[in-house]
Amino acid sequence: MPPTDAHAGPGTGPAPQAGTGAEDTLDLQLTDELLAFLAQDTPGTPVTEHGAGVCELLDRPAEWKPVTTPAGVFQLVPVRLERDLAVISRWMNDPAVAAFWELDGAASVTAEHLMPQLDGDGRSLPCLGVLSGVPMSYWEIYRADLDPVARHYPARPHDTGIHLLIGEVNSRGHGVGTMLLRAASDLVLDNRPLCTRVVAEPDLRNTPSVSAFLSAGFRFSAEVELPDKRAALMIRDRAHRAQL
Repeated sequence: MPPTDAHAGPGTGPAPQAGTGAEDTLDLQLTDELLAFLAQDTPGTPVTEHGAGVCELLDRPAEWKPVTTPAGVFQLVPVRLERDLAVISRWMNDPAVAAFWELDGAASVTAEHLMPQLDGDGRSLPCLGVLSGVPMSYWEIYRADLDPVARHYPARPHDTGIHLLIGEVNSRGHGVGTMLLRAASDLVLDNRPLCTRVVAEPDLRNTPSVSAFLSAGFRFSAEVELPDKRAALMIRDRAHRAQL
């Protein structure tokens, strides 16, 4: 979990890692038949050669347009391993980030976290957050309803989750994390018409992170016991986005 605000340590963290004995983001196996059924929810969904609209599970974040924020133009750019591994690994080795994400060490540690998402079925997408043309944050946009986290709260179809870390130290503070959390959740709601809410599960101990989500229009829903942490379930509802 990574820095999300002026005083935050590192924000919301990643799904538990494969091979650690904990539940992994991609450990729920989706059959081609189930993927095809899920794809039917989105009109015009193209079908892959295996009969499933795999790349459509998140409604094509690569095509989401940039948005203007008070700090500059913000865009989510899908990670390319050969281009982005070095910078993401450097961020993961920042002690403030490593305390929550636990991906410090050699670049291969970060690569092992990224590759299952990049090679997966499309339910989780790692992205760089680019602000005014500068990569400064790492994001994971994922289908919470298709993730093991759904075993721990009353998930709804198309619930979409967010993990965030702000990598560049000079981008932390002054409410930047709060502003970007609002911008990113707005992007989800604007581009995923069937998604009624955006969810996150920061470590309950990370009070600044929880505060950043609250300031960004999320509400505290519950404490949830996940395999690797006790988390604050944060929810931003489409129905209330204009009021919060």
